[in-house]
Amino acid sequence: MKTSLDCIPCFFSQVLRAARMATDDERLVYQLLIETGAMLKDISLDSTPPEIGHLIYGKVREVTGNSDPFHEIKQKSTQEALAQYDILVDTVGRAEDRLMAGIRVAIAGNVIDFGAGRSVDMAREIRECMGRKFALCDYDVFRDRLEASRAVLYVGDNAGETVFDRVLIEQLGKPVVFAVREAPVINDATYEDAVAAGLDEVATVVSSGTTAPGAILSTCSEEFRDLFAGADMIIAKGQGNYEALSGSSAPVCFLLKAKCDCLARHLGVPVGSYVLKAIGK
Repeated sequence: MKTSLDCIPCFFSQVLRAARMATDDERLVYQLLIETGAMLKDISLDSTPPEIGHLIYGKVREVTGNSDPFHEIKQKSTQEALAQYDILVDTVGRAEDRLMAGIRVAIAGNVIDFGAGRSVDMAREIRECMGRKFALCDYDVFRDRLEASRAVLYVGDNAGETVFDRVLIEQLGKPVVFAVREAPVINDATYEDAVAAGLDEVATVVSSGTTAPGAILSTCSEEFRDLFAGADMIIAKGQGNYEALSGSSAPVCFLLKAKCDCLARHLGVPVGSYVLKAIGK
């Protein structure tokens, strides 16, 4: 997915928010905004948003010296999600179609995205998720791929959201490799965050090798690219992974909530829609 002109104000908003979380020095915040503008004027709109985000958040780390400004938020998100875990498991257990219920729960978890600058009401989202209609729903493809697969590669998104991913993984009935970011970027899950959510109990947790806010394959490790190329089925969570991988020919099933106008237009759905979109073969 290419970057839109409408993405540019969002990049500045993200930098301002991340910078103020990383430092109290307004001079550094101002410096970051100036340097972000200098970078953006030379960046091609053919780039994906995560490719630009990779540069921007690298600059935040460089200028502020803070490698993980969202650390406390990630911990809080995980703790709040774990407090809902038994409710999530019970909700799925009572469903007529547990796999679909698990998918719904996983997408509901996608609201935990401080990178998008939205507040989170997890209890409300859990209540709504079971009855909300999908704007796009390739469920038959998802189910058929799962049945035919030997294992699943699950590309994670945000910390806290990983608890919701765990609930879906428990319904897949196949070995799962769960991929996280190599190092902190926004509130994306790292190995530490995945383990805190208990994902190591239901999957093999690996690093994708990238510090970008999305699985940009060119920035991922050779080991992850090999996993990706050989996967029978890939589940990719969230907007950043959709933006990075939507042009792939791999058998990817995207699970997300369309949170911004640019992504919603690309998918052809209203903002706020639940999406299960399959690509590849």
